[in-house]
Amino acid sequence: MGKQFRELTEEQIHFIQDQHIFFIATAPTGDGRINLSPKGYDSIKVINNHTISYVDFAGSGNETANHLLDNSRITFMWCSFEQKPLILRAYGYGEVIKKYTDEYFTWMDNYYAHIPPESARQIFVVNIESVQTSCGFAIPLMEYVNDRDTLSAWTKNKTSQGKLDEYIKKHEPRLDEKYPIQK
Repeated sequence: MGKQFRELTEEQIHFIQDQHIFFIATAPTGDGRINLSPKGYDSIKVINNHTISYVDFAGSGNETANHLLDNSRITFMWCSFEQKPLILRAYGYGEVIKKYTDEYFTWMDNYYAHIPPESARQIFVVNIESVQTSCGFAIPLMEYVNDRDTLSAWTKNKTSQGKLDEYIKKHEPRLDEKYPIQK
């Protein structure tokens, strides 16, 4: 059965730290599509029982940042794919820490020293307002093999060519863009 909490418990923090994948969801105010994205790598940090941050990499659109700038709402979800079933959701309000600012470098130094600062797009810092668990009984058992290195290799290539920041700027969607349905 599901339970609700006002903050992350120590047990939930350990669960988050053990996961290899998490999902984030955001939506604009009013009309617009909901964005749901899987995230991997060692990109998320639980700062305390009320704060989560994650470093965001380029490679697709930037809807999460646009939605956070619009209304700051965000939801995280983790699923256990191992023996003990569990789904954990954290609901909160996030802010965007822009690349190359003093605050960005402070976050990178303190929490993401293993990631070259030039290789990320931005950092999201989220204040958790509530947490919810649910059973996860229908989630399949799956075995973690390894992280894919495709995005990492692509990022290193773009960075070494001095073209990552240009790519990020060129491929940022705006909230007022229309996303046509492909037929």
